[in-house]
Amino acid sequence: MSVVVNGKAVDAAPRPGQCLRTFLRDTGHFGVKKGCDAGDCGACTVLLDGEPVHSCLIPAFRADGREVTTVEGLATADGLHPMQQAFLDAQAFQCGFCTAGMIVTCASLNQAQKKDLGAALKGNLCRCTGYRAIEDALLGRSHVEDVAAGEAFGRSLPAPAGPDVVRGKARYTFDTAIEGLLHVKLARSPHAHARITGIDKATALAVPGVHAVLTHEDAPATLFSTARHEQAWMDPADTRVLDDTVRFIGQKVAAVVADSEAAAEEGCRRLRVDYEVLPAVVDPAQAIAPGAPRIHAGRSREQRIADVSRNIVAETHGEFGDVATALAAAAATYEGTFTTQRVQHAALETHGGLAWLDDDGTLNVRSSTQVPFLTRRALSEIFALAPDKVRVFCERVGGGFGGKQEMFVEDILALAALKTKRPVKLEFTREEQFIATSTRHPMRVTVKAGADKDGKLTALQLDVLSNTGAYGNHAGPVLFHACGESIAVYNCPNKKVDAAAVYTNTVPAGAYRGYGLPQTTLAVEAAIDELALQLGIDPFEMRRRNIVRPGDPMLSPPGAEHSDVLYGSYGLDQCLDLVERAMAEATPTPELSDEWLTGDGIALTMIDTVPPDGHIADAAISLGADGGFTLTVGTAEFGNGTSTVHRQIAATILGTTVDRITLKQSDTSHGGHDTGAYGSTGTFVAGRATQAAAEALAETIKRVAADHWNVDPSECRLADDAVSSGARRLPFTDLIKAGGPPLTAQGNSQGTPRSVAFNVQGFRVAVNKYTGVVRILKSVQAADAGRVANPMQCRGQIEGGVAQSLGAALYEEIVIDETGRVINPRFRDYHLPSYADVPRTEVLFAETTDTIGPLGAKSMSESPYNPVSAALGNALRAATGIRFTATPFKPDRLFPLLQEKFGA
Repeated sequence: MSVVVNGKAVDAAPRPGQCLRTFLRDTGHFGVKKGCDAGDCGACTVLLDGEPVHSCLIPAFRADGREVTTVEGLATADGLHPMQQAFLDAQAFQCGFCTAGMIVTCASLNQAQKKDLGAALKGNLCRCTGYRAIEDALLGRSHVEDVAAGEAFGRSLPAPAGPDVVRGKARYTFDTAIEGLLHVKLARSPHAHARITGIDKATALAVPGVHAVLTHEDAPATLFSTARHEQAWMDPADTRVLDDTVRFIGQKVAAVVADSEAAAEEGCRRLRVDYEVLPAVVDPAQAIAPGAPRIHAGRSREQRIADVSRNIVAETHGEFGDVATALAAAAATYEGTFTTQRVQHAALETHGGLAWLDDDGTLNVRSSTQVPFLTRRALSEIFALAPDKVRVFCERVGGGFGGKQEMFVEDILALAALKTKRPVKLEFTREEQFIATSTRHPMRVTVKAGADKDGKLTALQLDVLSNTGAYGNHAGPVLFHACGESIAVYNCPNKKVDAAAVYTNTVPAGAYRGYGLPQTTLAVEAAIDELALQLGIDPFEMRRRNIVRPGDPMLSPPGAEHSDVLYGSYGLDQCLDLVERAMAEATPTPELSDEWLTGDGIALTMIDTVPPDGHIADAAISLGADGGFTLTVGTAEFGNGTSTVHRQIAATILGTTVDRITLKQSDTSHGGHDTGAYGSTGTFVAGRATQAAAEALAETIKRVAADHWNVDPSECRLADDAVSSGARRLPFTDLIKAGGPPLTAQGNSQGTPRSVAFNVQGFRVAVNKYTGVVRILKSVQAADAGRVANPMQCRGQIEGGVAQSLGAALYEEIVIDETGRVINPRFRDYHLPSYADVPRTEVLFAETTDTIGPLGAKSMSESPYNPVSAALGNALRAATGIRFTATPFKPDRLFPLLQEKFGA
């Protein structure tokens, strides 16, 4: 077949059944992305004879004799296409994985279509931005600043990868071609709980092109956790690369390695597996009941499992004061039980990676990961390899949200590469993301709260049951975090916590943005509002009377084992004031009939800026012959903005501009160590390492110049790409020409002490009392991010966090049937927020400077997500007079109680 792609003729024969997306990628057009392969996300959008299409739905042969334009073909010799430039000016991307398809769609819109962007963009999803920046690109708005040397920090500078992102040239995990590549596909369990009694490989191996079938007999017996943390104690050792017992529907049973994905899939279909089906339990309350099946029978506390006999992987209990007595004496009390559902991270780049062996036997893994260094450590331990014989690295990562703080594919890739001695590829489908990776922990939270007549809290109690699924990755840390800051943010003399994370025979839960706090905050903030209502106190005032302030201990039972959390800065009071003023301001409101009820709601959250017990980051920086700098960090970029901020930190300290900073990152072969980009540490921890390295290099440069001029180093200054002392000035290039030892420096951060960040969310909603439909009329979030490193970028993080959290609050839900099977493993049945679903959020910043964070900044990646569901629940209560206690707040969930109160 002959097709014109980006103005050039391509003559190639597509494979039988091949879609246009894979055909284009096979011919090197890597700007065409895979997010779903079902026409749901738009990441693969191209122009076919000028019309936008989802190339994953188009059979490749239908392009014969036609013209295809990918994002790479939009630019001309004269420069970027106007839409590419508009996205660059507005910085209308974060991870950037959706951006190529989004730009192609936007470039095709006519003026009439631009008047209804909700309809025009319904086929393109973005998980990161919240869509406001994309709208700004379409409206021609620019947010990028130009700044002088040494003034980068605190300014809205663009992402360094921006030009490549909008051209479709930014390289993600699979945007490369490797000779001799084999493909891995996984056979998965149809049973929720079963013991494998036999596997017949013969029929699978007979498939033409199949090279190997790997089972538990071929894999190390080492137990580990897919969760990646600096400290092993945080997670149970309950997982094998391939196990002879399966504990959820979708668990991997065998890996088939073949010349093509089609051959590997056929091998999986033909594989014969015999099972002894075991009793299963999918409900966490039933899992801890006497007589329930033991999901991890034979394991014990040696594997860091709290109580195998009751399926409890982790638990915490404690009390300060006497909650029961305080509740009995309180002027107002509230008790309620709240439930939160499973939600999927839905990063548009699925889990996957490539692995190969170098000539010297080094195992290389190129992966979509947030934690390359911890993954190297795990692979080294599991496969008994020397650490210097394992390299793990990532290119640009297409979204994470905590889901890639796991090792779901790298162990299988390593096994396949080591067994076959060939380069191998494993890329999850969207369905596999839903059924076989991880979700947010669904929780049942019972809150009890009491206050005196003046509105001062006298009692706070949480009882939490968390469903960790079949494996305990992140079960304990999420549970402890959920029960921590959610009540530590309030002064109260009597507090009590009883909480457990429980195994069930369902898809595992894991790390997810917010890390447990959104689930418990929903209950705690509802209780604060209910007490305020009983006492006739304004919700803002009720919180002001009870929030912690500098000098107050931040306490939650049973007490912090790690007491290094400090008030690096404090802006919670400002955040409350900012949201209160913004909510009081008059805003345009649509005309609503009497069927609609309106109400306002708020919620606040506090979050520690670093996980406990160590989070390590190394950085190195050197001055080059051209007067520019090379900065090496371990932290990964997946839309969190760290590659922008690290250059800003270094450029500010070294008196240069960000374009003079070349960044090398997220590759274990670069040396040093980095715990990973999770827990909002990419700026707060790794940024401190960059600051330390840059400051050390600045001092070295000053000493060299001082020796050259025979002056004291304290008299030297760095500015405008030079070092100066009085009227004397020595450009960095001349400094290098002067000779001497290499000008390099290292920096390190240990992640302690830690600070706290604060967010306050406000909503105005309208609820149709007869249908349950919810409309967001106003959304405001105020944040204490310390000194804001990059206002444009930080605003985008907050908008994206609110949008993602609104999805979880209003409609996102992984549905699991009574057998433990995920029944909606695709986007079209899951309802990710699209452009039309997301309100514009007004973002406001408290004015603080953190004494611990780099140049006064602190984290703001996870925390914007946390107060959203709670604020929405409080707004629904204010509008309807009904306390809804289960998310998502879908119309069909609201309708029964609305009908009971208001009738048909």
